[in-house]
Amino acid sequence: MKLTREFKIGIVVTIAFALLYWGINFLKGMDVFSNERVFYAVYEDVGGLERANPVKVNGLSVGQVRNMYFSSDGQANIIIEMVVKNKIPLPKNSTAKIVSSDILGSKAVDIILGKSTEFIESGDTLKSDIEISIKEEVSRQLQPIKTKAENLMMSIDTVLAMLNSLFSNTNTRNIAKSVEHMANSFENLESTTSTIDTILKGQRKRLENIFGSIESITQNLQSNEDNLNNIISNLSSFSDTLAQARVAETINNVNMAMSEVAGITKKINNGEGSLGMLVNDDSLYIELEKSSRELNLLLEDIRLNPKKYVKFSVF
Repeated sequence: MKLTREFKIGIVVTIAFALLYWGINFLKGMDVFSNERVFYAVYEDVGGLERANPVKVNGLSVGQVRNMYFSSDGQANIIIEMVVKNKIPLPKNSTAKIVSSDILGSKAVDIILGKSTEFIESGDTLKSDIEISIKEEVSRQLQPIKTKAENLMMSIDTVLAMLNSLFSNTNTRNIAKSVEHMANSFENLESTTSTIDTILKGQRKRLENIFGSIESITQNLQSNEDNLNNIISNLSSFSDTLAQARVAETINNVNMAMSEVAGITKKINNGEGSLGMLVNDDSLYIELEKSSRELNLLLEDIRLNPKKYVKFSVF
């Protein structure tokens, strides 16, 4: 059977269109000749993810991002469509996380496998997550340093304000006066020290004598240590004797005697009894004085005129 020219042209055109269709879908991340599963994930921000970026599981590329578009719920969420060509089972609690695939900032979707015993089917939606960027990580790490730097600057501003206030004209004059007073004080202290040195030099011999006397006293105390111990022992024995004596009873008897003497004195002052009358009655004193005076006159007369009172008879 001879093929016509038109038939050959038709076959070539058909093959060309098929190759063109396959090439376009391949560039979109689609492979029309393989069994593939499609999964979805919803993000608020894809962080630079693009179509045809790889989809990985444990670092192994298992598919591509085929499409991305905004959701129709009016919240501007982005839905990504992932094509997984590998037959690896994906647990239901797996997470599709957007990560950086290299240091240049290229993105990829890393499917983090969960622990569920149930598996998702093609067309299901995975939980979504996004890795923070280097910029965000640096910002997060530098934020405490930034806060501390701001606090430090505020502290420095406060210190500078205090220094400006401290070194104002008035305070500067006061500080100068204080420094001058301190200098005068040091001069006075130096003069006082010099005076003390002079006094000590002048009294050095006397001080040596005093220290010698103190040393001699110390030696005497050491040499008479036994005597001092005996004295202290005797004092201790005497104090023990006093402690054993009936001092309290004796003091009570003395108190009683003093009370009785006070009572007698009170009675005498009140004129009670013979002694009270003798002390308080002036007439008895007057009579005694009168008798004493008459007795003196009688004795004087006896001395002057003994014959008047003494008679001698001779037998």
